[in-house]
Parts: sequence; C-alpha cells; structure tokens
Amino acid sequence: MKKIQSTRREYGDKELTDEEITVNPFTLFNTWLNQAIESGMLDASAMVLATVDENSKPDSRVVLLKDIDEQGFIFFTHYDSPKAAQAENSGTVALNFYWRELSKQIRIRGHIERISREASETYFASRPRGSQISTLASNQSTVIKNRDDLVKTVAQLTEEYQEQNIPCPSYWGGYRVVPFEFEFFLGRDNRLNDRVRYRLEDKQWLIERLSP
Repeated sequence: MKKIQSTRREYGDKELTDEEITVNPFTLFNTWLNQAIESGMLDASAMVLATVDENSKPDSRVVLLKDIDEQGFIFFTHYDSPKAAQAENSGTVALNFYWRELSKQIRIRGHIERISREASETYFASRPRGSQISTLASNQSTVIKNRDDLVKTVAQLTEEYQEQNIPCPSYWGGYRVVPFEFEFFLGRDNRLNDRVRYRLEDKQWLIERLSP
C-alpha cells in the first residue's frame, strides 16, 4: 500500500486559458480529441461508459467512440447486452475520456438514444468481416459452456457466409449520447488543475470554472 501512496507525478504548467474555452463544448472536445490522435496515443477514441442497473448499482466498461455528429457521441453494441439494457432503462449515461500523456480528461453526462437502423447497417457493412462474424456468433455477456463452442460457431458462420455479404443483425446497432453536461479537466502542477464545466440550460451552454 505504501508503494501506491507514494506514487505521484506532476502534470506540468500548461493551462486552459479563457481564449481556448469555446462557446460550444463540441468544438473544444474535437480540438482535444484531435490532439490526442495526432500525438500518436493508442486508443485515443476509447471512453468509459458508465450506467446504472435496475437496482441503481453502478456499472462501467470501455467502449470506442465511432462518430460525432451535431447532436452527440456515437458507439455501437449488442442491443441485448447489459450495457444497452441499463442505458435504455435509465435513459442517461456518463462518458469519460482520459488521455494520460496529455494530462487531460473529459467527463460527459447525457441522454441516450438509438441511431437510425440505416446508419447502423451502414457502419456494420464497413467493419472487417471477422468483426461481423463475431457479432453473429456472440450473444454478448451471456454465459457460454466453453470457448471451443464459440470458436466452432465462428468457423461455421465463416463457412456459411463465404463470398456473401454478412447482414447486420437486428439486435446490434448504434447509440447516440446527447450531452447535457461536459467537464474539461487539465492537470497542472501542485494539483491546481484547470476544470471547466458546460451545463445546458434553456438550450444554451452555461460555462463555469470549477475549483480543483
């Protein structure tokens, strides 16, 4: 435990200036995401998706951001998975992007909705065939007898769809997280971090600086 307690680092003297704080949080988000991608960081589009179950117990997992539009953030999953059931039951979720090398973090809370079937099918068609087959083979998060059976199912489906287009299953598709709150966090030396929060009020973004 002492080893953990003594583990620390300084974040640097970079700052989030008033000039950098845009009126629209999506603009600042895109700037930070592009910086993470251009830095060569692995999995820059990875985000933690947090939900609560029917007993109000929290749950979280890492998923990949696949698109951003003027309304929100899009990811794809199995519609019968626990994450989907939890998200649709509560109607709201939280996202967290963390870019360690840049000492940056973005927290987002928002409502969740399914994207159009057409959009889901278009994205599914762009995926590698191996990923498409895996989607058909896996009833996500359900208990399986062993891995060998799963591998056999993949082999069977690969043979079945040989030289054929693989259809997007009805139980798979995209979600859009429509934000009502952002928080941009920039780590600074001595833990005097910069934190800027955007809150949506009457269709306008209210911008606030927060104490570290």
